[in-house]
Amino acid sequence: TSDCNCSVCFMKRNVHFIVPESKFRLKAGSEAVLSEYTFNTRTAKHLFCAVCGVVPFYRPRSNPDGYAVTVHCLDAGTVEAVEVKYFDGANWEQFVEGSGIRGLSKEPQHAQE
Repeated sequence: TSDCNCSVCFMKRNVHFIVPESKFRLKAGSEAVLSEYTFNTRTAKHLFCAVCGVVPFYRPRSNPDGYAVTVHCLDAGTVEAVEVKYFDGANWEQFVEGSGIRGLSKEPQHAQE
């Protein structure tokens, strides 16, 4: 789980974790109430509920092949614990490559038997 200090995540206090696109499921009909916000490079696609304004997930700039899911939007009991790691989004270009975050949206590689 990442706690990012970029201008958007910091103001939203968006603590999130990244999953591969293949592991992400959106309930049918939910897309009807989602709106999109982009800024700067327009790579990240911040999706929010047009009814209540909550940002439950988004496509992050660091992982456009996955989704960043907001921890506080999970149903109670979905996860037992999370380990939060700092992500220096305020210095994104200098931090992203050495952070290991890009690998989080990749499917795990299983050993050949």
